[in-house]
Amino acid sequence: MTSVDPQQPVVILGGFLITEEAYQPMADWLMEQGVIAAEVVPVSRYDWLLTSWGFGWIRVLDRVDDAVKRLQAKSQSGHVTLIGHSSGGVMLRPYLSDQTFQGRCFGGAARCNRLISLGSPHQALRATPLRAMVDRCFPGCHEQGVDYVAIAGDLDLESSNASSFSRRSAKGSYRGIAGSEQVRGDGLVPVKSALLRDARQLIQADTAHGGFFGSVWYASPARLEAWWRFALD
Repeated sequence: MTSVDPQQPVVILGGFLITEEAYQPMADWLMEQGVIAAEVVPVSRYDWLLTSWGFGWIRVLDRVDDAVKRLQAKSQSGHVTLIGHSSGGVMLRPYLSDQTFQGRCFGGAARCNRLISLGSPHQALRATPLRAMVDRCFPGCHEQGVDYVAIAGDLDLESSNASSFSRRSAKGSYRGIAGSEQVRGDGLVPVKSALLRDARQLIQADTAHGGFFGSVWYASPARLEAWWRFALD
């Protein structure tokens, strides 16, 4: 496993249609743990809607690149940790590569030596063309020297944690992503989809995809502490 400084800066990219204030408590908690700096990439709902096209991905990844380069200057290790929730975890995979994606080459692996994905739909039977391209062109743990950590949630839809929205919509989402309703997931993304091939993997019980899907999700204090501790081990 790649050796990673636990205090090096962190850049957080959130999920589709979720704005940065949802992740600021996570950034604050990480800094309380001794991380030198933690920054959430600002992405509006309009920006997320534009990610239906390649130029929309580049708009977001340019902001990731700006944050990484700015925080790298503060890093004693010279590296930055990336955290991506949901779609954010998928989008960060081509960012790490030195191959061209949508006409741009970011080469982020030269600056980032860990990617933690939270409930990201890495593998899917039905994916948007751009997400399918990511899994085809940048499969699994694509970049050597990067510690890939994939976190999946396993939400009991009958539990008090699951929202009414999750109970209504989860099976349809699971069917679209995994081809079957009879799978486990976080209310949106099936466990199997979130566990990036060849990554270090952790399944968190009773964990929802986001606050809309359940009261306890990846950024809830107990879950955050558990997956962060796992990532540092």
